[in-house]
Amino acid sequence: MRIALALEYAGGGFTGWQSQANGRGVQDALERALAAIAGMPVRTIAAGRTDAGVHATMQIVHFDATVSRPDSAWVRGANAHLADAIAVQWAVPVPHGFHARFAATARHYSYVLLNRSVRPALLAGRVGWYHHPLDVAAMARAAPALEGTHDFSAFRAAECQANSPVKTLGVARVAGGGDWIRLEFTADAFLHHMIRNIVGALVRVGAGKAPESWIGELLAGRDRTRAAPTFAADGLYLTGADYDEQWGLPPTRRPLALPLAALQGRCGQNR
Repeated sequence: MRIALALEYAGGGFTGWQSQANGRGVQDALERALAAIAGMPVRTIAAGRTDAGVHATMQIVHFDATVSRPDSAWVRGANAHLADAIAVQWAVPVPHGFHARFAATARHYSYVLLNRSVRPALLAGRVGWYHHPLDVAAMARAAPALEGTHDFSAFRAAECQANSPVKTLGVARVAGGGDWIRLEFTADAFLHHMIRNIVGALVRVGAGKAPESWIGELLAGRDRTRAAPTFAADGLYLTGADYDEQWGLPPTRRPLALPLAALQGRCGQNR
């Protein structure tokens, strides 16, 4: 029996999605919880391998089980064995042809950035932060240069293990209002640190340290050493993945809904 499930987690206390020798990956915690319900080891596969400190409103996972359990057991039962920072949202049986990673046609991420002189406290670890005023309109005008199919080597971590740096970015959007900036990204797949490296570059543009045209120049140059430093993981959220209707899944996307009313500002609004 193959089961698909959706997972929500706050990534601050974990070493990322992927299983680690120290057992502190989100995958480790989930597999321990599912094994307690199945009565045997369980191996999971996710739509995206989030980095340490990255959060998820909806991570899609699948696993195989040789025992039958009610769908509710994979949800409420697993949640009883999980830390407060992780919660299964739904679980359904799927055909064996379903694969959480390879069947996904797109992945969606949001980055939330607090732009004020004082660092966050209540939302520490849940939002990114930049202390000097940023020109959101300039960032919004620069971002679309990233859309389309490109070689993203300039935004690829040195340790990235992807077979190719070529990805198709369908959405690269910046919106802002008040102290808050929100960046949205959709792609078929992402390279290691790709979004955080893009955010770092867009922040440099917003800070007036580089022209809007610099983003396109970086992309064309394919040289990571010319780009901005990797931005903090704190504000990055995996918000779901897209799948064909044939799999009959519940909703596989959950837009970020932090209590940040200022994020309702229209795209490109200047501060």
